[in-house]
Amino acid sequence: MSGNLVQYKKGEDGSADKLVELVNKEIANFNVLYTKLHNYHWNVNGPHFFSLHVKLEELYNEVTLNMDELAERLLALGAKPVATIKEYMELTTIKEATGSEKTETMVKNIISDFETLSDEFAEIISIAEENSDEVTGDMLVGMKKSLNKHTWMLRAYLGK
Repeated sequence: MSGNLVQYKKGEDGSADKLVELVNKEIANFNVLYTKLHNYHWNVNGPHFFSLHVKLEELYNEVTLNMDELAERLLALGAKPVATIKEYMELTTIKEATGSEKTETMVKNIISDFETLSDEFAEIISIAEENSDEVTGDMLVGMKKSLNKHTWMLRAYLGK
């Protein structure tokens, strides 16, 4: 692809449209996850309050950067990112927090959410490769790597 910007247009197989659709789902997921992580940040308690409070802030800040990066990538490709709560809730595969979760459940839920995102990224990376879009693919590989590292650390935190 020698530096050219891929412009997504509907192809016969629909793969370009599929990539935009799936990236928008992840933008929705990151927005729901952002709110969930804030909920947990505000409601965490117990003997590990200080460490988890700080970690949750780190995570929602990273999620913010990821959602912005994906949205701006779609714009650069000539596509439109989702940008309303209604769209997020229609597309998301992440469940909202209730505000009543215990600390261990919060951590388990975050692990599950990160695993969901990591698994979903695999399909998008494949479609990006099919469309000769190394930039989008590499972006998602980096995000996947970070999610997997956080998952490992959170499992270690739980002792599992």
